[in-house]
Amino acid sequence: MTDTDSTPATPSRRSLLGWGGAGLALGAAAAGGAAMARTGDDAQPAGAAAGAAVEFHGPHQAGIATPVQDRLHFAAFDVRSDNRAEFVQLLKDWTEAARRMTAGKPVGEGAYGGLAEAPPDDTGEALGLKPSRLTLTIGFGPSLFSRFGLVDRRPEALVDLPKFPGDNLDRARSGGDLCVQACADDPQVAVHAIRNLARIGFGKVVVRWSQLGFGKTSSTTPDAQTPRNLFGFKDGTRNISGTEKDRLEKFVWVGAKDGPDWMTGGSYLVARRIRMHIETWDRTSLQEQEDIFGRDKGEGAPVGTSKERDEPFLKAMKPDAHVRLAHPDANGGATLLRRGYSFTDGTDGLGRLDAGLFFLAYQRDPRTGFIRIQRSLATDALNEYIQHVGSAVFAVPPGVRDRDDWWGRQLFEGA
Repeated sequence: MTDTDSTPATPSRRSLLGWGGAGLALGAAAAGGAAMARTGDDAQPAGAAAGAAVEFHGPHQAGIATPVQDRLHFAAFDVRSDNRAEFVQLLKDWTEAARRMTAGKPVGEGAYGGLAEAPPDDTGEALGLKPSRLTLTIGFGPSLFSRFGLVDRRPEALVDLPKFPGDNLDRARSGGDLCVQACADDPQVAVHAIRNLARIGFGKVVVRWSQLGFGKTSSTTPDAQTPRNLFGFKDGTRNISGTEKDRLEKFVWVGAKDGPDWMTGGSYLVARRIRMHIETWDRTSLQEQEDIFGRDKGEGAPVGTSKERDEPFLKAMKPDAHVRLAHPDANGGATLLRRGYSFTDGTDGLGRLDAGLFFLAYQRDPRTGFIRIQRSLATDALNEYIQHVGSAVFAVPPGVRDRDDWWGRQLFEGA
């Protein structure tokens, strides 16, 4: 955790087996320009309460600077096919499915009314539901670039994350050749999206790991109430806003001079599953909790101030306070755009909740973003109460420009 804060025509059925072959078994521009209406604890585009759609096309992928939705289904995939043409076709099929689902439409010919002898093109559990501001965001992991002749296309910024002090990473919950982040205000809409992409990809990709999330822990809208994490503290007060174009250009979007060309307008995503030892935390005194964060629990004000958004006086905090170590002033100005979610995944078999933060951070370069900040947090007092147990990094390409464009086109057409 850190304090950085016209739909296309329905395609024809390709075969009796439907989308993706045999078996069929994780636009930012819209975030900045839409009129805003207060609903719940976050400012949302007008009409969001009625399940409005987020524009899929744009220079940047939706789901990054977009106002943060209430629910998450994130999935990392491993590639099973060595056939480049087959994988490219999958990306095109996924793009078309994503284009339709984010508009609130079924995949392909839908869940019923097609050929009775073939599986439906859509699983059907989202029938009758609104788009719910669904966004789908794709990223490519370092391991993908060892395939399909892409070795020379791997960005220098897409580094393997180093091992940080205190990491206890589960390989089964880490890495992945690619990821899809599905965010929506209705959990069934988000789950439906990942389920259908996995179904379309059957035989070509397989889900490596996935994570459901609730209770967003950061906002990308400047007038929103700051969400709270499972420790009860406001989280992400200084997060980059989707309307702050200057900060987005400086800290989030890959520039034309950053290289490679296919990543211009994209970003880099670091995903970390952070287990929170909430039973231990719940027995810790209020004063110690506030000292650990460097903010008061009620208002969220930094030490020595009265309001949440007052400028922190870092030297007034304890040397190992979380806010002090994570603040841009302590990290050469490094800043992340965060879209984290809380999770609770049952118990650990010892009577403790398996709960915590699924941390998602977008940045222009992980080497000067997450890695720098996380190294600074090595002495964070909060480390006694948390542990990073899953980890992944992905190159997130720019947005899909129009109906003829598709996820990853710049990467594969230039290779």
